[in-house]
Amino acid sequence: MKVKFKYSLQSLFRNYYVYVLLWCVMLVDVTSQFNNMFSVQDPPDDPCYDERGEPKMCIPDFVNAAFGQEVVASSTCGSPPSRYCQSTREKDRVVRNCFICDAKHPKRMHPPSYLTDLNNANDLTCWMSNTYIQYPQNATLKLALNKKYELTYISLQFCSSRPESMGIYKSMDYGKTWIPFQYYSNSCKKMFGKSPKGVVSRSNEQEALCTEQYSSIEPLNGARVAFSTLEGRPSAYDFENNAILQDWVTATDIMIVFNRLNTYNDENEDDDGVRESYYYAMSDLAVGGRCKCNGHASKCVKNRAGQYVCECKHNTAGNDCEKCKPFHFDRPWARATSADANACVACNCNLHARRCHFNRELYLLSGQKSGGVCLRCKHNTAGRFCHYCREGYYRDPTKTLTDRRACKACNCHPVGALGKICNQTSGQCPCKDGVIGRTCNRCHSDYDQTASLIQPCIKRPKTTPTVKPPKKDYSKCRKKQRRINLRKFCRRDYAIQANILSRKTVGEWVKYTINVISIYKRNSQQKRGETSLWVPKRDVKYKCPKLRLGRRYFLIGRQRKAYGKPGYIADKSTVVIRHRDRWHKRIKLFMRKERRGKCNSSDRRKRT
Repeated sequence: MKVKFKYSLQSLFRNYYVYVLLWCVMLVDVTSQFNNMFSVQDPPDDPCYDERGEPKMCIPDFVNAAFGQEVVASSTCGSPPSRYCQSTREKDRVVRNCFICDAKHPKRMHPPSYLTDLNNANDLTCWMSNTYIQYPQNATLKLALNKKYELTYISLQFCSSRPESMGIYKSMDYGKTWIPFQYYSNSCKKMFGKSPKGVVSRSNEQEALCTEQYSSIEPLNGARVAFSTLEGRPSAYDFENNAILQDWVTATDIMIVFNRLNTYNDENEDDDGVRESYYYAMSDLAVGGRCKCNGHASKCVKNRAGQYVCECKHNTAGNDCEKCKPFHFDRPWARATSADANACVACNCNLHARRCHFNRELYLLSGQKSGGVCLRCKHNTAGRFCHYCREGYYRDPTKTLTDRRACKACNCHPVGALGKICNQTSGQCPCKDGVIGRTCNRCHSDYDQTASLIQPCIKRPKTTPTVKPPKKDYSKCRKKQRRINLRKFCRRDYAIQANILSRKTVGEWVKYTINVISIYKRNSQQKRGETSLWVPKRDVKYKCPKLRLGRRYFLIGRQRKAYGKPGYIADKSTVVIRHRDRWHKRIKLFMRKERRGKCNSSDRRKRT
């Protein structure tokens, strides 16, 4: 059911119920907008990101970059008013109809703005040059695109016959310098010094060619010339990875240079209107391409200065998204491809810096993963990533690395410390002799404080002399154990070479399991192999003898029969020598002397 309101807006607001209803609707709308600010929303559809939010290559729409742009012509008829004639062919003869071109008369104007307006095939509007502009005099059209574009084609639609010779040029620096794009001529060699049969190879993909096509005088009007920027270029199939062709199709301005008119060679005749029928006239100039954004934007917009710029994504910046935006220099800028969006990555400065720069050497050393270097680290941090504390500060373990207070001052005492720099992990300052504390702010318990700035703590003198324990035999046994001569060899009961295998405490004894390798005393009844070596526990305490597991020793000692221990007995009188070849040779010498009777009877008696 339709409801018609008969009251004005003012009368409706006077109505109490209507006012309350409108107020509630407004309140609900404002509340929903407020809640939406903090709710998790799906990101809007963006051609530069996939459904997971990952960056991908994106390009602006294909447009006619010339539409609505200003064209500057070097020659335009009508100022002052002049006559021109249109030629038509009727059977075997050319018929000329003459008109007046007047820049001040709306219906007789032919300005260059007609080239880039809306082209209507039913109502053509044409730009016209002055009549009979012949070589070496040229007529030129300059079109400013006001932005870098990657061009696909350039199309020219004529209201007159096509020129006999003309050239298409491009500029990449907004009209400062010009580069040839394509030549058209019936005499390429003579006009442009190029062969009409030139071919583009991979070595000259940025070379302009000359063709004899589109240079005939027929038809007399309505002809078209179309230039494709990538036609015949060998690397066109791999355009997104070919920097040469990307540069080749890039342009900010287009210039058309008309070098020679097409005539019937009758321009020198006296017939009225012959020369006035030869001029350049075009109805449409179209330049097809895309706004150059290097794969990092899906559209171009006007900035505050009124200039067309790319609406950059992927953390890029610049009119053409040709660089990374500030603080996103962890990897080098690169053009996006279908395989990799090459998005710029922010530097990792742990929230302690706002500026960074790119270092290519570090980037290569990292395996092309990271090349950003942080600049002007704040909050007392330092390093490439602002990841450690600068001198005079140390890391606070209770704070995260990104915390503004992650680094604490050392606060080393000016008198007690040797400097102002502390350990970056523990914060310990280097202290002077006798000074202790993390900041070196107090004396050791054995030191007294002084008023000296050089030696603030001095060692307290001892009040009682230190009584040294009496030297026992254990202090001498180490020297005795390392000495051997023939007399000792003769007086001992056994002499063996053994490897220490294990150790075990048994009551007041320490039992070593040994592997006897060699036996050097003739009266020893032991055999080679594993056996036991017994050492009194008190002797082991003072390392007398000193035995270590896994090592080989020469053992020369007395066998205490009273102990009744199976194996060998070793005590402080036992000679213990680490295995060396020189001792093995010496013991062999003692064995020979013993066999020859060099051991005297007194030595043997003392042994027993």
